[in-house]
Order: sequence, then C-alpha cells, then structure tokens
Amino acid sequence: MDVTVICSKRKTLSLRVGCHGEVLVRAPYRTGEQQIRDFIARHEEWIAARISECLREQFQIEDGLIVSLFGKKYVIQNGRARMEDGLIFLPCENREKALIRLLKKFALNYMTSEVRRLAERYGFRYEGVQISSARGRWGSCGKQGKITFSFRIVFLTEELARYVAVHELCHTRHFNHSADFWREVGGILPDYQTCRNRLKSCGTYMNRL
Repeated sequence: MDVTVICSKRKTLSLRVGCHGEVLVRAPYRTGEQQIRDFIARHEEWIAARISECLREQFQIEDGLIVSLFGKKYVIQNGRARMEDGLIFLPCENREKALIRLLKKFALNYMTSEVRRLAERYGFRYEGVQISSARGRWGSCGKQGKITFSFRIVFLTEELARYVAVHELCHTRHFNHSADFWREVGGILPDYQTCRNRLKSCGTYMNRL
C-alpha cells in the first residue's frame, strides 16, 4: 500500500485512510521507521477493510461509469450483458454479478492469448490458463504448469498484465524466486523491476467487485 508519513509536534501515532484509499500516518518527531512499520502492521486488517469500503463507494456500477480494462476505456450502459465497441452493457438487476461474469470471460480470452503468444515466442510449455476470483495475487502457477489469473487483472494496463504473464510462465521453469528465476524474467522484460514496482501500487484494484 502507498503510505504517507507526516511528522509533527504530537505525542501519539495516528492513522487515516482517505476517500481514494490513500493511507496517512501522523507521527511525533523522532519516531523510528520500524516503530511506524509496526504501527501500520498492527492496523493492517482495519486499513484493508477501510480501503475496500472506500473503493466500493467509488466503484458504483452506474450508466456512464468509465472503466479501464487492460488500458482501454469502456463505458457502462444499460442492456443485455455484453461487451462491444468500447461499451459494457449490463442489465438493471444484479449488475455486479453480470459484470464479474463478463470480466472473467474477457480476462480468460485476453490472458490465454497473451500467454500463448509469449510461450510460442520464448519456448515455454504450460498446461493451460484459468481464471479465479483471487484477491491476494494477480497470478499463480501450479507445479503441473497450470497458470491461474485473478479476473481483476483486467484492471491493469497491458504492460503490467504482460509482466504478470511472463512472471508466471517463468515459474514453469523455476518454481521459486531464485536469482535464476529473475534472470529468466529479465531476459524477456529488461525493465521488469519497473513493472514490479508499479504493480505494487495497483493492489487496491483487488478490492474492486
């Protein structure tokens, strides 16, 4: 999570989550970094719950809402559930469930194509792609080579989604995060560290839907 720390003439630590999910810690002067980290860790569950609440308040599935999927803008409209020409049509009732179904299908089609393209280009072998509702991770790779992505990966840009795909494909050869694994990733994406850092700031997307 992105945390801003402000030190001032005060006696205690305080914590606030803003309306856009930003986290603000106010601390007395001379408060140690580890003390602040421990304070945040003690309140981690509350912070996560508050961020989720804030994002749900923002993400009201109404006509006219603009949603960015893999970096492309889509506008929500009323109608039979479908996606076409930059529009997402949703019925009046059970909109969230309808949207999740559409996004899962979209994520499966997109990531299957992306993984296939990368595997063919770099010689990876895998056992298939599937989509889950996971909130804790963007993707995972089973020991048999089955790759799973959270449907919420649709909220990432194409560049970051590609990084996640490369990351999981590299796990088909290195089932760990060893130096060899990161060399494999770097051989495909030399700027992977930039993508990795940017991905950390996207964790709040996991609280959408």
